[in-house]
Amino acid sequence: MQTDPKQWRIGLVGYGEVGRILAEDLRAQGITVSAYDLKLDNAATAAPLQDHAAQHGVALLGASAELAAGADLIISAVTASQTVRVAEACADSVRPGSFLLDFNSASPGAKQRAAALIDAAGGCYVEGAVMTSIPPYRIKVPLLLGGAHAAELSPWLNALGFASKVASDTLGVASATKMCRSVMIKGLEAMVIESFTVARHYGVEDAVVASLYETFPGIDWEKQAAYFFQRVIEHGRRRSEEVREVAETVRDAGLTPWSASGTAERQAWVADLTDGAVFGTKGTPEFARSADWRVESDRMLAHVKPRIEQ
Repeated sequence: MQTDPKQWRIGLVGYGEVGRILAEDLRAQGITVSAYDLKLDNAATAAPLQDHAAQHGVALLGASAELAAGADLIISAVTASQTVRVAEACADSVRPGSFLLDFNSASPGAKQRAAALIDAAGGCYVEGAVMTSIPPYRIKVPLLLGGAHAAELSPWLNALGFASKVASDTLGVASATKMCRSVMIKGLEAMVIESFTVARHYGVEDAVVASLYETFPGIDWEKQAAYFFQRVIEHGRRRSEEVREVAETVRDAGLTPWSASGTAERQAWVADLTDGAVFGTKGTPEFARSADWRVESDRMLAHVKPRIEQ
């Protein structure tokens, strides 16, 4: 394998928001990038991915195994529930000595199962824990690495523009850090959506927001709420899967995941509304993109109101 990472062939399993951002930043450096996504298997969902790939010079492949066979570095950026499945799909064809960087928000146990598959096949598995939202930072998003191969991969990643650092050579430490953070961050998203939407129903939203400003004056609650609503509306399905992994992490520590389980249900509820066309035509939801979270809250209330009136 090339010791100059800019000569590597990089394969992206998952060509959603994260995959496309990474593809853009890597291709801007002239790096060879290929990608595979399940959505390519469906003509109804493939076109936007094909258009993006054509625009940025990304080669789209027909399967994860095909991608793994030709990659020096595989980046798995899928939903949490697909973490181990991607490792299974890549294990039969991963090149000896090549790396698989697992970007997914999965539990330490899931990362360990994925690592066992890749390492047994001669690859080098590295867990990655993305520590904040990717879009503002893009490829430079803070990234914790873990596992026996993390220290080897980290400087090469940073040469490609990543902002990685090694958390531990023990698998699971980086992911546990991410999962515990998500109890708070994803939980706060769910709590704001629930609190503010119920407050809107009772007509007390201005009083609630004013009280929060008084208690936590360092947070712009109007701006933060708008951001939380939009992120969950756009990515509630992915977030709910992540928080179910969080719940598994909590269970593995011997605690009942009351908070995490409730957060996963609220995130999934928003995703169900979006998929069910409450926010627009099915498959093409029309998001308000408003600085005022009240618009989305009213849409949610419009959905539940008929049930209340029954």
